[in-house]
Amino acid sequence: MIVLSSGVLAERPSISGNDWPWWRGYAQNGVAVEDQQPPMQWSQTENVRWRLPLEGRGHGSPTIFSDQVFLATADSSKEQQSVVSVDRETGRLNWQRVVHAGGFANKSSNKLNQKASLASSSVATDGQKLFINFMNDNALWTTALNLNGEILWQKRISDYVLHQGYGASPALFGALVIVSADNKSGGVVVGLDRDTGKVLWQRDRPSKPNYASPIILKAAGRDQLLLSGGDLVTSLDPLNGEVIWEIEGATTECVTSAVTDGVHVFTSGGYPTNHVSAVKADGSGEIVWQNKSRVYVPSMLQRDGYLYATLDAGIAACFRCRDGKEMWKKRLGGTFSSSPVMVGDVIYAANEAGQTFLFKASPDSFQKVAENKLGDSVFATPAICGSRIYTRVAHFEDGQRQEYVYCLGN
Repeated sequence: MIVLSSGVLAERPSISGNDWPWWRGYAQNGVAVEDQQPPMQWSQTENVRWRLPLEGRGHGSPTIFSDQVFLATADSSKEQQSVVSVDRETGRLNWQRVVHAGGFANKSSNKLNQKASLASSSVATDGQKLFINFMNDNALWTTALNLNGEILWQKRISDYVLHQGYGASPALFGALVIVSADNKSGGVVVGLDRDTGKVLWQRDRPSKPNYASPIILKAAGRDQLLLSGGDLVTSLDPLNGEVIWEIEGATTECVTSAVTDGVHVFTSGGYPTNHVSAVKADGSGEIVWQNKSRVYVPSMLQRDGYLYATLDAGIAACFRCRDGKEMWKKRLGGTFSSSPVMVGDVIYAANEAGQTFLFKASPDSFQKVAENKLGDSVFATPAICGSRIYTRVAHFEDGQRQEYVYCLGN
């Protein structure tokens, strides 16, 4: 058993920095391990190790463990939600397991946001099992599979009233898989036994629509399960769900996952108000600073006391963690839904049109490193591990949207 920097316990076989085992990567903060050299230049033909077409649509990120790449996808024409396994080295399809068949009645309400999908969660793995969340049949479900795609258990978490969509990914801690289901029917966050799916703890959440994934980070000297949205910023003990601290803050609807510098918790949201805020992680309830930047969908990054963000409207920004001072802003262009990923001091940020901007994580000024184009539609966040980039993009072919997973490597 190993303890990751985020406090997550991973049991045999051990998760390594060469993997991207859950949403936001190894340390749950969008930061890849530094001892790797992913490509800085690519196109549809340059530095492409392999690509594989995917059935249906999904905005969940690739998850990488050992020799497999896992993704969730939804095929509306077949009314199927599935988990897919791809060979990490060759790009060949290992298996595709249908997790839900039918239950798509919600989509007929036309309430699904045009930037949402019915497979927007990322798979999480502990190296033995896979865990995925799907909204289906007016409810939120968590399913566990083994690495061969066999379903081990499935748990109905709560009713789910569709507002814009669902995109929260499961989080792992100790023997638990932690799932949130914020929605108008009455939100909950639960800790499930990873082996059985039994509810070990449950905490009610506001009856408000919200989309942020639960994230477990070490702040103020302890592991904290952080949730933003529902007009709250909440810290829970991930082992038992007890409240560590909670304040009024954030806004009603958030998509981004919180980040920390160890002293502050940084949250952002976009409806009905825009905000980026820094909250003391010690339970004092102090909001140290906040501004009205619209960082609604892409999660932020923190490095060496500075916060880096890609605003939805195509602007990169850097703020000082301790007081929120704006160090710089730079228009990149396009609209952003994918979250940036950082390798060393280089940030990779993709817009919805498939342009990826590489720039330095430096507070001194915006320093562009490279710019690459791949695909026509990008909503998923890439995974970067083992000096390769695993990215989910769509091309428009003969008037149809076709998704692919690419492996990019020098």
